Amino acid sequence: MNPSFPFSFPSSSSSFFFTLTIIFCSLHSLGFANRLIQQTCKNCSKTDPNISYKFCVASFESNHRSQHAGNLEELGLISIKITRHNVTDTNAHINDLLEKNKSLDPFIKKCLDDCLEVYSDTISTFREAIRDYKAKRYSDCNVKLSSIIDASTTCEDGFKQNNNGAISPLTKRNKDTFQLSAIALSIINMLINSDV
Repeated sequence: MNPSFPFSFPSSSSSFFFTLTIIFCSLHSLGFANRLIQQTCKNCSKTDPNISYKFCVASFESNHRSQHAGNLEELGLISIKITRHNVTDTNAHINDLLEKNKSLDPFIKKCLDDCLEVYSDTISTFREAIRDYKAKRYSDCNVKLSSIIDASTTCEDGFKQNNNGAISPLTKRNKDTFQLSAIALSIINMLINSDV
């Protein structure tokens, strides 16, 4: 004789348990991603004095895809895409400054034109860098991302060439681009050293 249960769970109870399971798995996944971000940023800031741990964590936390990163390789691709977004936004910002300020000081205008050129050039570099990264050609990707760091430095240095006390309107954006690129490079170097 088969034992019988005095009651059975209604179908709404099973969907409740299913929902609880999904929530638990999502929270577990988020916890893992947060630990991955924190550990990666700790390693990045330890190996490169140009990288701030807080900036690194905040950058990843501002991107919803980071919360679902399952490993360092996924986080590396996300870091490149965050940097690309920053560069694209900066490029648009420079265009905006040039269009809305027709009476700019000629030196500032020349610097902004130069910055627009170097930032515009980097946008196509990202396509190649992402292609190399996905194909695990990390050394090639490294070279391309290094040129993006150079673009932010070149842009900022342009404003310092003249001793007339010109102030760059792009300092924060250039620093952000530099640091985001440095984070991506640091992750790529970790992947190269771990032979992923």
